[in-house]
Amino acid sequence: MTEPAVTVVVAVYNTMPALTECLESLVGQSIGLDRLEIIAVNDGSTDDSGKELDRFAARYPGTFKVIHQENSGGPAGPNNVALSQATGRYVFFVGSDDYLGREALERMVKMADKNDSDVVLGKMVAVGNRSIPRAVFRTTENSIPLIGSGALYAISNTKMYKRALIEKHGMRYAEDLPVSCDMPFTLEAYVHSKTVSVVADYDCYYAVRRDDDSNITYRARFENRLKVCKRALDRLHELSGPGDLYDAFAIRLLKVDLAWIFGENFLAETPERREECVRVTAEFLEEYYGSSFDRFEHRLTVPERLRFRWVFARRTDSLTELVRTDTAGDLPPTLLDGDHAYALYPGFRDSRYDIPDSSFELLGTLVGRFGPGTELASMAWHQDADAFALDVSVRVPVVGDTSSAVVRLADRAMPKSTDKAGARRLGKHEELPRPVGEFTRETTPDGDATVVRARIPLKRRKATLGLRVSLDAGGWTYEIPVRGEEHPLPLARRWRVDDPYRVAAEVNAKGRVVVATGPLYPPNKNWGSRLRSLLTGSKRK
Repeated sequence: MTEPAVTVVVAVYNTMPALTECLESLVGQSIGLDRLEIIAVNDGSTDDSGKELDRFAARYPGTFKVIHQENSGGPAGPNNVALSQATGRYVFFVGSDDYLGREALERMVKMADKNDSDVVLGKMVAVGNRSIPRAVFRTTENSIPLIGSGALYAISNTKMYKRALIEKHGMRYAEDLPVSCDMPFTLEAYVHSKTVSVVADYDCYYAVRRDDDSNITYRARFENRLKVCKRALDRLHELSGPGDLYDAFAIRLLKVDLAWIFGENFLAETPERREECVRVTAEFLEEYYGSSFDRFEHRLTVPERLRFRWVFARRTDSLTELVRTDTAGDLPPTLLDGDHAYALYPGFRDSRYDIPDSSFELLGTLVGRFGPGTELASMAWHQDADAFALDVSVRVPVVGDTSSAVVRLADRAMPKSTDKAGARRLGKHEELPRPVGEFTRETTPDGDATVVRARIPLKRRKATLGLRVSLDAGGWTYEIPVRGEEHPLPLARRWRVDDPYRVAAEVNAKGRVVVATGPLYPPNKNWGSRLRSLLTGSKRK
């Protein structure tokens, strides 16, 4: 029998009816049945999964092999059983409730053969609310580095591996890890690989979120998550020792696996259970991170940093409040302090806690913090004889040194890139026009924001002007459209007696306040023009 190009391993436990779509996607692969070997291991399913596997084995006897066994408690055992019988040059692992694009295996084998790849990642697509890695799939690549490519954030086993690599290093799944056993396996494959490739120009793998995901208890997953993290760090240290790769993976664990522990499920636990979670995680952090956390901190977001600061301090109460605020999407105000910007979460510069300012410092762009909270407070017209102005107050979610904050009427459109973020950060050499008007600034009574008040003179012209706030924060200048939904706007006004103008305010389709000015009537031709028209008309007669 000719050696198959690829062996597909399917560990199965109670995944009907999704299993059928998975298996159909395998036997329908464009690579052809003659180049394909499918080994499905039924891990003691109690639904009809076993029968469905037998049905496919009967239909495709030269390609499909089924192994039935008692339940082992996780996918590690079934994967190892299948690996012991695999004969393909490559091995691909697929979840039994996921499915493949028709050309997935053909394209991935072609990529591996062309580049002598040890591991090939095929582009993943989320079905339902499934969380998947995205950064690593931006472009197709013959070879990627493990650091900086996003590979360390794509650590599941749903990839294609050179079987010779697996056998050379005796790689198998740790059967004492009931969940996430693929993390140490994939990590080891990465370390041993000379070439890791990416197929990103085709939707290879459809990752499906099952309706019963919530049935997996948080209690089981919490301890197991830490167990997997320990195993992965220990194995990586054995394989590569301390260095950039170890640090990059340690940061990945902080941002993904450990941060997950303190998400919504944490709030659903009893106070006693939360205390236990904090205690055990603190012991883990002290053993594996210790003072190194200070070096890694700048790679984390402020909420991520503070989660671990509160864990280190064993402050379950403060951690719980932070998780509750963060999962609700509530953003604290931003403190502007010289060239620094800080998120004012509880604990900032609080003498009761030993948390450095750096844990609260906002790094990178701040557009996501300014856009949602910058909104209209009040608006009115001000007329003095023929002079006309806009009186406006805008609430901005910043405090501290707000002397740079001004309100503007801009006659140019905001870039489309601001539609989602709600603000933009100017380039280092980009400048806005000099602000026009009178400005005052006052912190709100609750201390959560600053109200910027302005009187801006209006010119006699036809224009549509966007109401914007600009301010300096963290060494950058930001321009922020002012939102005005559900805020009263002044009625349109006539302006001037001779040559009258009209001014009106509205909220556009994007929820932003705009001011329109223009002549009330179309301009009349002057007498000279009218006389010339009459004379020209009489001559023609």
